Amino acid sequence: MSALVLLRHGQSEWNLANRFTGWVDVDLTPKGEAEAKKSGELLAACNIEFDQAYTSMQTRAIRTLWFALSEMERTWLPITKDYRLNERHYGGLTGLDKAETMKKHGKEQVHIWRRSYDIPPPEMNWDDPLNPCRDRRYAGLGRDVLPNTESLKTTLERVLPYYQGQIEPKLASGQNILISAHGNSLRALIKYLFVVADEKIVEIEIPTGNPLLIELGADQKPIAVKYLDQDRAKTLPEIK
Repeated sequence: MSALVLLRHGQSEWNLANRFTGWVDVDLTPKGEAEAKKSGELLAACNIEFDQAYTSMQTRAIRTLWFALSEMERTWLPITKDYRLNERHYGGLTGLDKAETMKKHGKEQVHIWRRSYDIPPPEMNWDDPLNPCRDRRYAGLGRDVLPNTESLKTTLERVLPYYQGQIEPKLASGQNILISAHGNSLRALIKYLFVVADEKIVEIEIPTGNPLLIELGADQKPIAVKYLDQDRAKTLPEIK
C-alpha cells in the first residue's frame, strides 16, 4: 500500500484577478502562500513519510511545494519538475478576464470551453507574446510538442504517460508520493485513478491548497480518499 497526495497550488495572482492563466507563469498571492503553508501543516500531521515530490514547471506550483515541504521539515526530499504536469493550456483565452469573455462570447460558449471534456478553446497564435514557445524553460520543446490550446482530454493525454512511466512505478514499489500541480492536470489524474466518466469529470472541483490524500492498494487502485482540510473540501471522486 502507498500514499499519493495531489496538491493544487495556492491561490495565484490570476486566480484572484479572474483571468484565464494556463501556461502563463504567475506567482502566488499572500493568501496562496498561506494556503500552501497550511497544506504543509496538514500533511505534517498525517505522519506520512514521503519519498519523492513532483511538480510542474510553473512557479505557483513549485512555490506551493516549497512552502509545504518547509512546514513538513522535508525540504530535503527529491523534487522532479516536468512540463507534463503543467496546467491546461487555455489557448486564445489565455490572459483574458473571464467575466469579459462571457460578455463577448456568451456564458454558454465559455462554459463549453472551460468545462467540456473534449472541446478546446480557440488556438493561441504562435506569435502571441504569452505563447510558451517564447519561454526559455520550454526551449528544448518543438511546436510538435508544445500545445497552443488544450481540452481536458488532451491535457490527460499529456499527463497520463508521464504519470504511468515515472510516478506509478514508484507507487507500485511502495513509495509515498506528493504531486504539487494544477486544477486541470490533477483533474486529469483523478479521471484516470477513479475511472471517472467523461461527463462526470467536469463536476470535479479541486480547491487551492487543500491536499487530497489517496491511499492506493497493491493494484494501484484507490482504496480510500479524503481532503485534509475538511472545512474546504469539495465533492470526492467515487471509489469503484
